[in-house]
Amino acid sequence: MLYQGETTNDDPESALTNYCEIFPYQQDIRDYARQLLSGIKQYQDMIDTKIAAACEHWRLDRITHVDRNILRVGIYEMLFVPDVPPRVSIDEAIELGKKYGNEDSRSFINGVLDKVMREYYGQEESKEEKQNPDKGR
Repeated sequence: MLYQGETTNDDPESALTNYCEIFPYQQDIRDYARQLLSGIKQYQDMIDTKIAAACEHWRLDRITHVDRNILRVGIYEMLFVPDVPPRVSIDEAIELGKKYGNEDSRSFINGVLDKVMREYYGQEESKEEKQNPDKGR
């Protein structure tokens, strides 16, 4: 849906609705997809800034549409979906890159998301510790 929205200027929400009419999914899957689409749209400037900062010698517009949107999903999950551990977001993004990207997507996506994770959460600090600083004290 993100790829379609970026390449055709279609609204990703409309694309999701049309897709679900053809391929019906469980409501929780549709709800999560809608959460991702609306969240990425809401925070896209901030997410894109994080991608650009993590990509040395690469402008955002030089990253393939597929890789750029996989990175957006991964970063959104890492920063705004507390139920998904950062490493799971990275692993899922790598799998998407293997399936839909090119031969370099896997390592590129891994490097960018790992850098964003380290900068956001710090080397030793986990997502849970950052979100619940008083837990365990």
